[in-house]
Amino acid sequence: MRHQAVSAAAAGPAFGILFGASAVHLLNDAMQSVVPAVFPVFQQNLNLSFAQIGWIAFTLNLTASVLQPLIGSYTDRRPLPSLLPLGMLFSLLGMAGFAFAPSFAYLLLSAALVGVGSSVLHPESSRVAHLAAGKGKGFAQSVFQVGGNAGQALAPLLVAYFLSPQGQYGFLWFIPLAAVGIALQLRIGRWYRERLSLASAQKAKIAAAAATVFSKRFIAYAMSILILMLFSKFVYLASMSGYYSFYFMDKYGLPLKNAQMCLFALQFAGMVGTFLGGPLADRFGRQKIIWFSILGTAPFSILLPYAGPTGAVLLCLAIGLILMSGFSVILVYAQELLPGHVGMVSGLFFGISFGLGGLGSVVMGDMIDSLGVERVIQACSYLPLLGLFALFLPNDSTIMRSHSVSG
Repeated sequence: MRHQAVSAAAAGPAFGILFGASAVHLLNDAMQSVVPAVFPVFQQNLNLSFAQIGWIAFTLNLTASVLQPLIGSYTDRRPLPSLLPLGMLFSLLGMAGFAFAPSFAYLLLSAALVGVGSSVLHPESSRVAHLAAGKGKGFAQSVFQVGGNAGQALAPLLVAYFLSPQGQYGFLWFIPLAAVGIALQLRIGRWYRERLSLASAQKAKIAAAAATVFSKRFIAYAMSILILMLFSKFVYLASMSGYYSFYFMDKYGLPLKNAQMCLFALQFAGMVGTFLGGPLADRFGRQKIIWFSILGTAPFSILLPYAGPTGAVLLCLAIGLILMSGFSVILVYAQELLPGHVGMVSGLFFGISFGLGGLGSVVMGDMIDSLGVERVIQACSYLPLLGLFALFLPNDSTIMRSHSVSG
């Protein structure tokens, strides 16, 4: 009877689990995103240079990136439901560390703990979303990603209303949120174990699907373009989340709270864009949406450094809506290139995303110390022009024909 119930659940989306995984993604990304958003507080309290701020971002993103493809590849072979609550525990410890960090070194350690928590969460939670999807893989990935984008959107508000008034001790508010995440992950983990028994019976089917007809050269070519799209997107986002607040405050003479409203507009619109990206890709094609999501951002990003305070909010809404619509589409596109490797592909792409953001933060921090924040923000505004290269991606019909041949 239990096996029959699990089989019935597999026929359609398990909405409770899917939205639970999305909620945990919200909590995780909110905690991770408040770190760069609160850099001005760290700079004031501990007299940090921009280069040191860049190293905090680099540590956070490096630890959130390096482990992800390794964990994803390992759990493709041996899934580990116990990793789900463990990831949130690391994030909880990181939040506590930020609240009491007395020096730059302790900030680095706390950033590493939060990064490890994120690296543990993303591959396994993405697999949970994949298992909970039924036949709606694109829909499930969008729902999972919307949770993360919602957390990123909330981060500037949390900084404005909790961290800015209370300083570093405001991080203590995140400890109960992380505890809620642990409770949700324990519940999801139990469901995950039940689903694994059904998934093990489908190993032969998965192995057959993994035997794709794509050549290694074809896969390397397509993946290189996808990674270039990630570079454009996430290095630009790193410039916004880590340094745009400094630019905004210097240019307009307004407080941090006002600057955070621009970042909230960016992330809130990004949440909407993420949810729309999957359905739009189903209708117009994944390659077209990937191209539009990056290149379509360029006119607005180039104008942003020259807009007034009100215009900046409006431009951030447009940038977030367009730019964020592409990531779930990029991820599903890559999963179709490498069927049967959901964990590895998810870990690789989440890991690359965080890694590029972290490396970009270090480079930009060093450049700002030398050139000033205005020049660097203006230069980064041209990054979305790299979306032109998405025109060279194989179109959707090529992918579908190959899957038809292999099936």
